[in-house]
Amino acid sequence: MKELEGRLALVTGGGRGIGRATVLELARRGADVIVNYLRNQEAAEETAEAARALGARAETVRAHVGDPEKVERLFQQIEQRHGRLDILVNNAASGVIRPALDLEVRHWDWTMSINARAAWLAARRAEPLMRGRGGRIVNVSSLGSQRVFRDYFLVGVSKAALESVTRYLAVELAPSGIAVNAVSGGLVETDALRYFEHREAMLADARAKTPAGRMLVPEDLARVIAFLCSPGAEMIRGQVIVVDGGYSLPI
Repeated sequence: MKELEGRLALVTGGGRGIGRATVLELARRGADVIVNYLRNQEAAEETAEAARALGARAETVRAHVGDPEKVERLFQQIEQRHGRLDILVNNAASGVIRPALDLEVRHWDWTMSINARAAWLAARRAEPLMRGRGGRIVNVSSLGSQRVFRDYFLVGVSKAALESVTRYLAVELAPSGIAVNAVSGGLVETDALRYFEHREAMLADARAKTPAGRMLVPEDLARVIAFLCSPGAEMIRGQVIVVDGGYSLPI
């Protein structure tokens, strides 16, 4: 029996990048998966099909996780179709990559709503579907929550907020039998990097300064996320697990 067999997982932003890798890793370990997406239905459907090829039941659902009404509708659908949820991976993310002084209030509201508030909204709605089932919630953060990267002000601040959300929820949801943690990734070469003007310099720096000797790939984070969803992670609560190949260690 696979360690996550019989478990039902929702991965937000699950069609591409780290989300896709997480969906497939959970499927390999026996979980059935719900792939959330906002714009790219084709990628979400392709990911769901790949999960089915691994033996999982998989479906896609469109929802803007930064919108409270859309989040409510998403969980109503899950409740009506399945009546339960065992795993929630808050992976969906967005943000405006600019210096702090070049940002506008609407940029702040957009980024914070998707990167931090959405995890709270989803966890709040997932709790009754997870209660007493040994539920797992994993939030996907980044090193920018603790370190300062060029033009990363707003995303970094939102990820710092997400990590705080993780700690508070870990305590408040523990009586419901739900473990909450976060995984913080180093630089991963995904489509998200196309928004950085200095992308090539960032990649070169990461390759040169990562002690593990290679760049991170989405599967590196996915394996840790899946572990945190497993029975072996029962007593890990409210932690931020850094997966960066050692990049953050050297001075």
